[in-house]
Amino acid sequence: RVCARPTTAATNMGRRPARCSRFQKNKPFIKSRYCRGVPDPKIRIFDCGNKKAGVDVFPFVAHLVSDEKEQITSCALEAARVACNKYMIKECGKDGFHIRVRCHPHHVIRQNKMLSCAGADRLSTGMRHSYGKPMERAARIGIGDPIMSVRSKDPNADAVVEALRRAKFKFPGRQKILKSTKWGMTQWDREEYVKGRKEKWLSASGNLVQYVPAHGRLTAKNCQTGRFCDDEEE
Repeated sequence: RVCARPTTAATNMGRRPARCSRFQKNKPFIKSRYCRGVPDPKIRIFDCGNKKAGVDVFPFVAHLVSDEKEQITSCALEAARVACNKYMIKECGKDGFHIRVRCHPHHVIRQNKMLSCAGADRLSTGMRHSYGKPMERAARIGIGDPIMSVRSKDPNADAVVEALRRAKFKFPGRQKILKSTKWGMTQWDREEYVKGRKEKWLSASGNLVQYVPAHGRLTAKNCQTGRFCDDEEE
């Protein structure tokens, strides 16, 4: 009797759809000394565009917020970043925006490989020893967690919303696009930010801002960059 042996092309499986891994069912399963041989995530760049632009350059920001408790694979995050980046470059130029992916894929997804070729019932073991091998990574997010944030100038607000809308198609589940009332990616409202920068109790620190307290001991940092740096008029 001659049995047909499965070829290499028949045993290779394609990527499983999102419905296989989008739900959070168990505890987080991360890479550790017990879980080795985990493949690297597809997304390697989390900030793109003009990421070195100061905090005063881009006042407008919009967020892509999840409306479900789910898992998003690293492939989906990379696809959304590429789609958003491509549209923003076309509309605003390569230095007219800053994209930041807010969630990171640490959760390891396992798959129990099963044969789907001719004669697979003779070779496969079914659910015996069904503990799978690590295949990809995913980010675990909840309701209201930001997935992506894009900051730019106020005239580019419509382009930012459209770029995030195109990025939504790469994710399973529901998402919402929210325009923020904060200045850029800081925690301060626009009026408070302008007042703080004018009165010098907010100091720029890259693409964020730092609060300079007015109480406590006077230090060289407070006197140089704080609200007391101006000479008093006599």
